[in-house]
Amino acid sequence: MGKGLILGIESSCDETAAAVVRAGSDVLSNVVATQMQMHALYGGVVPELASREHLRNIVPVVRESLRQAGIEAKDVDAVAVTAGPGLAGALLVGISYAKAYAYALGKPLIAVNHLEGHIHAVLMEQGGESAESTLALVVSGGHTHLYLAALEDGVWRYRNVGRTVDDAAGEAYDKVAKLLGLGYPGGPWIDRLSAFGNPKAVPFRFVEINRGTAEQPSFDFSFSGIKTAVLRYIETHGMKAAIEERRATLEKIDSPTLDDVRALCNAETLDLIASFQAAVVGNLIRQTMAAAQHFGAKRIVVSGGVAANKELRTRFETEAGKRALTARFPAAAMSTDNAAMIAAAAWPKFAQGEFAGPALNATPQLRLG
Repeated sequence: MGKGLILGIESSCDETAAAVVRAGSDVLSNVVATQMQMHALYGGVVPELASREHLRNIVPVVRESLRQAGIEAKDVDAVAVTAGPGLAGALLVGISYAKAYAYALGKPLIAVNHLEGHIHAVLMEQGGESAESTLALVVSGGHTHLYLAALEDGVWRYRNVGRTVDDAAGEAYDKVAKLLGLGYPGGPWIDRLSAFGNPKAVPFRFVEINRGTAEQPSFDFSFSGIKTAVLRYIETHGMKAAIEERRATLEKIDSPTLDDVRALCNAETLDLIASFQAAVVGNLIRQTMAAAQHFGAKRIVVSGGVAANKELRTRFETEAGKRALTARFPAAAMSTDNAAMIAAAAWPKFAQGEFAGPALNATPQLRLG
C-alpha cells in the first residue's frame, strides 16, 4: 500500500485546491487558490470565469502542495479528484488534470463525491473512528443535506434523510447580504454583524416540509421563503435608499473592515440581520435534532462553508448537549472547499481498491447515498 499518500484535487466551484494526506488523516499540505475577490465584483460565482481561473491555477497549486508536503510526484500512491456535484466546466478542469497526472505517474485514480469530502473534513480529525449512529449535516452555499453515515466493512455508507427543496442555506445568506448591500460572500458579514442586532426583532417563520411518510419521514429544508420575507421587509420599511447608499460606499473601499460596514448599518438593519441569522440557524438545528431523535443518532457532524458560522457552532453544541449528543465541526480552514477533505475521503476507497477508469467524467448533479 506504499506510504498511504493521496494527492487530492478539488475544483468543483471557485476554489482551486490540492493537498497531500497520509492514510486519510495526516494532512501534509493543503493549498487553496481562491477566486473570491474576482467573483465579488459580480456578486456571485460566474461559471465561465471560474473555469478559466482553474486552468490558470491548477498546475502551480498542485506543485505547491507537493513542495509543502516535502515529497515528489512519484511518491504519491494515488490521485483523488472531485467528480461532482459542482459546476460542469470547473469540475472538468480538475478531472482532466487528475486523469492525465495519474496516467503519467502510473498511479490509480479515485473519484470522490464533493459532499462526502465535506463529511470527511470532520471525520479525518477523529482519526478514522467508526461513524456508527452518526448524522451528518452538510450545509454550504450550494448544499443543505442530512445523511446517516456509517463505516461498514471498511466502506462508508450514506443515506440521505433530508435536503433543501430550493435554496441552500449558504445561498440564502449570500442573497440576503446582496439585498442589504453587503459584500460577497455574504455569510461571514451576516455572521459578524448579527452580534450587534436583536435576533427577536423580526419574527421569521418556516413552513413545515415533509415529503416522507410516518414510517420513513424526510427532514427537508427550504430557504427561499425567508429570502422573500427579507425582501418584503425591506420594501415595506423603506430601506432601499439606505441600502443603495451603503452599497455605493462599500464599493469605494478596497477591503472594508467590520467597523466600516457596521457604521453603515442602522439599528433596524442590524436587527434584521440578527433575526435572519437566528431563524436560519434555528431551522437547521430543529430539523437536524428531529432527525437525530428519529434515527437514534448519537453524534452529529456539521460540515460545509456555513459550518464556520459562530452562532451555528455555539447553538448546535448547546442543543446537542441538552440531548446527550456530540456535535463535531471541521477546523475553520477545512469548512470551506479544500482538497484535504477529498484526499481523506479517498483513503477508504484506496484501501478497498475502488478506482476510477479513463472514462471518468464530471457529474454536476452527482448524488451521495
